[in-house]
Amino acid sequence: MTTATTTSRTAVVTGAARGIGASIARRLAADGLAVAVADLEESACYSVVEEIQAAGGRALAVRVDVRDEDAVHDAIERIVSELGEPTVLVNNAGIIRDNLLFRMTVEEWDAVMDVHLRGSFLMARATQGFMTKAGWGRIVNLSSTSALGNRGQVNYSAAKAGLQGFTKTLALELGKFGVTANAIAPGFIETDMTAATAARIGLSFEEFKTAAAEEIPVGRVGVPEDVANAVSFFVSDRAGFVSGQVLYVAGGPKA
Repeated sequence: MTTATTTSRTAVVTGAARGIGASIARRLAADGLAVAVADLEESACYSVVEEIQAAGGRALAVRVDVRDEDAVHDAIERIVSELGEPTVLVNNAGIIRDNLLFRMTVEEWDAVMDVHLRGSFLMARATQGFMTKAGWGRIVNLSSTSALGNRGQVNYSAAKAGLQGFTKTLALELGKFGVTANAIAPGFIETDMTAATAARIGLSFEEFKTAAAEEIPVGRVGVPEDVANAVSFFVSDRAGFVSGQVLYVAGGPKA
């Protein structure tokens, strides 16, 4: 059940055209928030927006390159004008450029750092003012179990570990303004990204999922809705005393 307070809130979800981001956008809309469905290509967001609107929610497709300071500024201005001042931010945009260390190029390193770290920084900086003014805000950053180390992902692992430190510092700086910051570290989730990893190592996606499930205590791989459910909690009023935390959504203990 939504409340008048919830229905007046606006969330921004980056990387929301598909996969985990799309599931988060749909869940937050179902929770009663207006949702800016943001991604690198605006047209890729249309189907998610249409689905939300068909279910009675409010949503807006927004193009944003999270690496670009001016693009972030323009996107937030449009969201404020057409949807409302954002007091919820979910930094989900991400890419992989997997390679072993000795083969990894500077371009592969920089691309991952720019999207995950620079992008999350620019988005958080652009939205925090609305949160502090409102005296209420929620920032959720998508980390990963790869933050604990993963072969072939030295760039991605470093970026996801960096997001955990970023999260804890935001919690320290913004807590006195009524703003919480938390991170979610998914394990194996069925997405295009994990399918790409399967292809990289020469396995079919079904083989890859079966092998992964055998190593997960709950006996299955995750789905995007598992992550969306955790985001829903962190964004809610119920989580007002939870900040600076990293929640591993991985089907078993990881750290």
